[in-house]
Amino acid sequence: MGTHDVSDALDGDNLRRFTRRLLADLRALETMIDGGQIETCVRRIGAEQEVFLVDAAWRPALAGLDVLARTDDPHFTTELGLFNVELNLDPQIFTGDALAQLERQLDDLFGRLRAACAQLGVRPILVGSLPTMRKSDVGPEAMTPVRRYALLGEALHRLRGGHFDFHIKGIDELIVTHDSFMLEACNASFQVHFQVDPAGFANAYNVAQVVAAPVLAVGANAPLLFGRRLWHETRIALFQQSIDTRSSADHLRERSPRVTFGNRWVDRSVLELYREDVVRFRALLGEMHDEDPFAELAAGRVPRLRALSLHNSTVYRWNRACYGVTDGKPHLRIENRVLPSGPTVVDEIANAALWLGLVTAITEDCDDVRRHIAFADAKANFFQAAQHGLNAQLQWLDGETVPAAELVADRLVPLAASGLRAAGIDAADIDRLLGIIHRRATSGQNGARWQLRSLAGLDASGRGTPGERLNALVGAMAERQEEGTPVAEWAPAALDESGGWQFNFLRVEQYMTTDLFTVHEDESVDLVANLMVWQHVRHVPVEDNDHRLIGMVSYRALVDLVARARLGSESEPPAVRDIMRRDLVTCGPETSTLDAIRLMHDRGVGALPVVKDGQLVGMITQYDFLAVARDLLTGHLAQVAPDTTMSAATTAAPPASTPAPPRHPNPRRPRKRQGDTA
Repeated sequence: MGTHDVSDALDGDNLRRFTRRLLADLRALETMIDGGQIETCVRRIGAEQEVFLVDAAWRPALAGLDVLARTDDPHFTTELGLFNVELNLDPQIFTGDALAQLERQLDDLFGRLRAACAQLGVRPILVGSLPTMRKSDVGPEAMTPVRRYALLGEALHRLRGGHFDFHIKGIDELIVTHDSFMLEACNASFQVHFQVDPAGFANAYNVAQVVAAPVLAVGANAPLLFGRRLWHETRIALFQQSIDTRSSADHLRERSPRVTFGNRWVDRSVLELYREDVVRFRALLGEMHDEDPFAELAAGRVPRLRALSLHNSTVYRWNRACYGVTDGKPHLRIENRVLPSGPTVVDEIANAALWLGLVTAITEDCDDVRRHIAFADAKANFFQAAQHGLNAQLQWLDGETVPAAELVADRLVPLAASGLRAAGIDAADIDRLLGIIHRRATSGQNGARWQLRSLAGLDASGRGTPGERLNALVGAMAERQEEGTPVAEWAPAALDESGGWQFNFLRVEQYMTTDLFTVHEDESVDLVANLMVWQHVRHVPVEDNDHRLIGMVSYRALVDLVARARLGSESEPPAVRDIMRRDLVTCGPETSTLDAIRLMHDRGVGALPVVKDGQLVGMITQYDFLAVARDLLTGHLAQVAPDTTMSAATTAAPPASTPAPPRHPNPRRPRKRQGDTA
């Protein structure tokens, strides 16, 4: 997330002063490039690793600061979410055993992180988006209390002028509104850096843009968000929308989001990217240092270009140009932000090897890649790969359309190998790392495919709740990551890897039914009666035109209506409003299971609508708790301690005032849906 040494939000004189420093930095960079002061003939590589932290129930753990306190190492730093940390690897000269060195250091740092987490009862997870993450996990309390993050959030919210709206459609569809950019914390990446010469920057950057799609397709590892199956690499859509400051009223203008693939090739120089970003994107943060870059150059020192670097850190190109200083020498590098975290350390290093090898090979073989592919095709490929992963069809060089898996396995792996050999990378590392990529492409199993296949198998089994299946996914992921086997060789997740029933029923949102049938208060009761019969439900929520929950129609209310009709007290079927119950008993998705059971017990209700901000988001019923007890008695669930909350709650006798639930109309009970009772 960049430097933490920032001043207050920019306005008035502060904005003008920062802009002057920003423009001075740009001129200084141009002077250094023209004067040959940027380092050449040296290629370094490096990486940044973002990690999720989860608790014993496989849910996000707000333990980032506590974990960092136990590592006490500058290689570890904060991220936006308290459930994230970042690891920074040392740069390596790109030759010999450089990739093996990165792998060894990352293994070492991740092992130390795992040990620090173990002291707190949490675990680190390498994945692009955490399957068990829920909207309730990304509230303001989950933001790391670092000034930079708060100021950045305020600035984005001010530019946006309101809430952030998210709409991502894959197999499922996610439509959600959030009051801050905290959903950005639902992403974790493995960012690879590659130092390049100033003279060759334009072509190298354009090549990085071209190869982004196939590298992303084979490395995708983020298909799930909030329990929805979305893009194979959902990070791409989520990150863009979480940092997007454009208003829907801007639809007639062409305005670029701050997270972007870009809109054109680079023609000659890195300065084109910096200049476009400075004039297109408003500065969000100021910095406390007042460096004069020309005074530094005159004194024979290398300027840090702090203002330019700070502004650059708030514009999130998927391939981002970076200026830095290593061993007292300024350099330029390309930061690949495309790749997700995970599935294992060796998978990540293999992804890096593929990208580095391709950029090296194509830049050496082709002095201008723009002659072989249109920018629009490279950009379309990128989003095809993000949406479909290895299933994508890519427009490749010279107008050829090739399936992503075939392109990677048959052409790009050999091409990357030639690039790595040209850089002098050890042959054994080339064969080992690119062999991992080849197995992924030929088996069709990358991280995204493993998650989706595992979830499909768990769903088909009919066992467990949706939350339990997601827990099993993360539990299996954690175990396989510790083993270190590449994802192409992973067996599917099994339900018994969820960690035990006591971790799967902690909160209502883990098992509530979300596929709901609702009616409007003006509709006929006949519709409700048929809905109950057709869908085998006992309670039907009533929503208004703004989708706010305003009532509930129960099976008992319909029985009473039929009785009155037989007695002649009702001549016409009434509207829903005439029989619905308005004094509802509800709970929130964060409500603990014990509190929900107590609420239903004390108020004598068989169904509990789950409401968030006035909107109906789910439903739980007596059946949910009886199903837990059934599984416990049949031995499906893990061993239970005598004083376990769930066992005590589910075996409590119902109050005498609670009406006996009606017999289900179908003796062969269908799959449980909303409002079912025992």
